[in-house]
Amino acid sequence: MSAQRIYVAGHRGMVGSAIVRQLQATLITRTHAELDLTNQAAVNEFFQQEKPTQVYMAAAKVGGIHANNTYRADLIYQNLMVQANVIEAAFQHGVQKLLFLGSSCIYPRLAPQPMREDALLTGPLEPTNLS
Repeated sequence: MSAQRIYVAGHRGMVGSAIVRQLQATLITRTHAELDLTNQAAVNEFFQQEKPTQVYMAAAKVGGIHANNTYRADLIYQNLMVQANVIEAAFQHGVQKLLFLGSSCIYPRLAPQPMREDALLTGPLEPTNLS
């Protein structure tokens, strides 16, 4: 079997950077300035050239409570484009493993701590994360 080639989308964020530290020797990374994940053609070209075998999807446009309230449509649009482009390119280019991480913002506001995955959709969301 050939060597694994791993791409971590969102490698400079909290979760992505933790993944990077664990996988340092085999990583393919690009900053947002180097690869705009909302650009489908650029994402496809990247996957064609780099041929990652694993993708860890931790990329997102984020901004906190004020941005969530002010830029609701833009944030969801940007994040949907990133997700759709990376997932589709991973499928089209035969990626062996795709890990897609969800944000804690998708869990109920009053979820028991520490949060567990099965808390998803068990109560009302934090109001700034509703749209």
